[in-house]
Amino acid sequence: MKRIAVVGASAAGLTAAETLRRRGWDGHLTVIGAESRPPYDRPPLSKQILTGAWEPERAALRSLPDLARLRADLRLGQRATALDIPGRRVRLANGTSVGFDALVIATGVTPRRLPGSDLAGVHLLRTLDDAIALRAALLGGPRVVVAGAGFLGTEVAAAARAMSLEVTVIEPRPVPMQRAFGDRIGALVAELHRDHGTRLRCGVTLRRLRRAGGRVTGVELDDGTTLPADVVVLALGAKPATGWLEGSGLRLGDGVECDANCRAAPGIYAAGDVASWPHAHFGTRMRLEHRMNATEQAMAAAGNLLGDAAPFAPVPYFWTDQYDTRIQAYGIFPPDAEMRIVHGDPSEGRFAAAYGHRGSVVGVLGWNAPRQVRTLRRLVVDRAPWTAFAATRALSPAIVN
Repeated sequence: MKRIAVVGASAAGLTAAETLRRRGWDGHLTVIGAESRPPYDRPPLSKQILTGAWEPERAALRSLPDLARLRADLRLGQRATALDIPGRRVRLANGTSVGFDALVIATGVTPRRLPGSDLAGVHLLRTLDDAIALRAALLGGPRVVVAGAGFLGTEVAAAARAMSLEVTVIEPRPVPMQRAFGDRIGALVAELHRDHGTRLRCGVTLRRLRRAGGRVTGVELDDGTTLPADVVVLALGAKPATGWLEGSGLRLGDGVECDANCRAAPGIYAAGDVASWPHAHFGTRMRLEHRMNATEQAMAAAGNLLGDAAPFAPVPYFWTDQYDTRIQAYGIFPPDAEMRIVHGDPSEGRFAAAYGHRGSVVGVLGWNAPRQVRTLRRLVVDRAPWTAFAATRALSPAIVN
């Protein structure tokens, strides 16, 4: 195996490349990235970069000397357009191609757009350039509407409120972050945002954008109301960046479908937001759009490419920072899981909770409780029986309000 190509130059792609070198592989390494910028971290984009707490350069994952020590052929600003598996080549938008003996796919996700959203004042937030452009727009003191109240939307709203802007968040579900953590945590997130002056419109859908002279002027909702807006941020979720793999022969469902070892085909592995794989610990196929998973899965994929043959089955970890609150989570959070408080009290702004599903603890969450949630993580690892929490307080949707 003389040539390995990595498609994707963000956290997962860079980690895969570094793991190969750290493990002693000394062949020809090519790293292909659609963006012209050197690899950078994405979580700060909706927080420190947006608020101005960090200069954009601080988001860089590695210094230029560190990248040079990787001894890789960095093809930045060159988007992959097709994969030829029989010919073992990745075709690029500039008409060239890169040959390989083995391949790691780490192309991440692309944000969802709305029809007719190509207007001045309408922003997505996926890249560092997106964050810089949105930051510049927010400095003008605009009225801001954020469409979508998942992780990204709520973080953007918190950053905009930290700049004392007028912010409205619209969300089709009853509460923010319901899909991630359920009704009760969603209600607490809603309360957190209202306490900080963010306006929430939940249970409504964005019907269309209002415009004048090529610029957005507001958003029309499905209940007939219109919200004036100078800046609209679309945080409507994302889809795996697999368009360039159509027709390649790889299985593409919700991402690149891999086996438990992150292998999509002989000599071809996937990692990060784009990868879907069966998780043995939880007994389900999953795809995770979390920063820690990008690093851990890239290390696993690179190791398996080199012969480890080790199933990838981590306990997922993710977090969000909003205002003065940090929410940390380990595990998975099925929509029909039961939740119980096991430490602290939501009314005091500090607590930890466990989630049970099919008789076992599958997830734990901490709200400003980092030490407690790290300790509780063991329950997920050990598949602790849910009956252990029979005496604790259940929080059900019935008491959301």
